[in-house]
Amino acid sequence: MSLNRAERMIFDYLQAHPEERHHWLHKVQTAAAGAADDQVAAVRLEAELWGYFEERSAVASPFREAARRDGLRRTSMKNLAEYLLRLWTAPRAKKPGAEASRDE
Repeated sequence: MSLNRAERMIFDYLQAHPEERHHWLHKVQTAAAGAADDQVAAVRLEAELWGYFEERSAVASPFREAARRDGLRRTSMKNLAEYLLRLWTAPRAKKPGAEASRDE
C-alpha cells in the first residue's frame, strides 16, 4: 500500500509513540465494530485522522515542521485508514452470495 507523505508521517509517529498507537488501535477497532463494512469505517477514520494531523501540527514534531513548510491543505487519509483497518482488525466474513455474483 502506498501512503502519501502526511499518512506516512502519522503512521511513523504512531509506531514511535506506543500510547498514541494504543489510542488509535482502540479507535480503529471501535470504528470497525460499529460500521456495516470496512468502507464505512474507513470514511469515518479518514476524517478523524485528518483532524489528528491538524491537532498534532500545532504541538508535535514532525507535524509542526511539515505544517510550517507545506501549510495545512486538506490531504486524503483514506489509504492510511484502510491500512490500519487491515492491520488492526480481523478480516470480515464474506457476505453470502458474493462469490456467486462474481462468477456470473
